[in-house]
Amino acid sequence: MREIHVSKIVETVKRLCIDSNYYLNDDIRERLKDSKDKEIFPVAQNILDIILENADIAKNENMPMCQDTGMAIVFLEIGQDVHITGGSIEDAVNEGVRQGYSEGYLRKSVVGDPIERINTKDNTPAIIHYSIVPGDKLKIIVAPKGFGSENMSQLKMLKPADGIEGVKDFVLKVVKEAGPNPCPPIVVGIGIGGTFEKAAFLAKKALLRPVDVRNSNPYYAKLEEELLEKINSLGIGPQGFGGRTTALSVNVETYATHIAGLPVAVNINCHATRHAEAVL
Repeated sequence: MREIHVSKIVETVKRLCIDSNYYLNDDIRERLKDSKDKEIFPVAQNILDIILENADIAKNENMPMCQDTGMAIVFLEIGQDVHITGGSIEDAVNEGVRQGYSEGYLRKSVVGDPIERINTKDNTPAIIHYSIVPGDKLKIIVAPKGFGSENMSQLKMLKPADGIEGVKDFVLKVVKEAGPNPCPPIVVGIGIGGTFEKAAFLAKKALLRPVDVRNSNPYYAKLEEELLEKINSLGIGPQGFGGRTTALSVNVETYATHIAGLPVAVNINCHATRHAEAVL
């Protein structure tokens, strides 16, 4: 059994909180450049240029890409042959978030109670998703989620008879209703199947997949391309000023479900779609 001390988890989560907020991922950067080349609307081209320039400034000056540095979503893939020593893994993750948001000068946006709304002042607690996987490694993914886009996300329990056309209609409805609010161009994570909560998890996890990687199932890869084309035909465009670039990618994840249901969740992210990962 391989041992990993919690101090390594604290240090890694701290670094990933900062890196994910400072540095735009290469796949997103390339898709933004490609989208700009394909745009025919000058305003849309200009906005995409500004987004890329903003990302360069953040990288070169070591500062956040956006004022909303998000709630920390942390995915842990824990090898079944790993033993965590020195304390609680949950406490370690939250300490890493606490240190990362403090040392990185990242905005603390978390309130301790959804109604009383008193800021915890250290951006904890994080939202932590645990998966047990084979092996003796620990994979940590930190995905800060701003709520301009999170608030535009929706979930619906469709009927099985609604089928794939019902799924498409719902996704397009969600994006239309979101309009300019999630700071397009957006990345659309879609979870299909499972249960109420599983669909939401799948939609969130779908946002972690690079925008240049399609679903391994050809059927869903085709669905991703079809939805991306339909979304970009809506004309919302970068920041809502019109154009062909409303979304950079549509990523679909699926899971088995009950014969009586067809859960569908749509989790929208802004163009940054921040996340960074490390393996211990």
